[in-house]
Amino acid sequence: QVQLVESGGGLVQAGESLRLSCAASGRFFSINTMGWYRQAPGRQRDLVAGITRGGSTNYADSVKGRFTISRDNSKNTVYLQMNSLKPEDTAVYYCNLRIRTGYSIDSDYWGQGTQVTVSS
Repeated sequence: QVQLVESGGGLVQAGESLRLSCAASGRFFSINTMGWYRQAPGRQRDLVAGITRGGSTNYADSVKGRFTISRDNSKNTVYLQMNSLKPEDTAVYYCNLRIRTGYSIDSDYWGQGTQVTVSS
């Protein structure tokens, strides 16, 4: 009933920028928290940034000052603006949305992942 579609990944040089997006479609009442995670080969999946319905944000220390998370509720979409990219940012990025799909029923949904590769 709910699907997430990610886009915006690619190959860039260090210092350049990318903008990721994740759009939800299907039947649901509302979207609560939204977040971005990333996972490099052989590493665990870690939180990059999160945003609440009220607009409060949090970031991993490694991306503070460089990445910005935002949401457009009219489009059911979350964005991640990534500036000053570094090779260490190379990973598969996944969006995660907590969505109310029924009466007092919240569930977490994951995007398919999009590859971000930053060359030195």
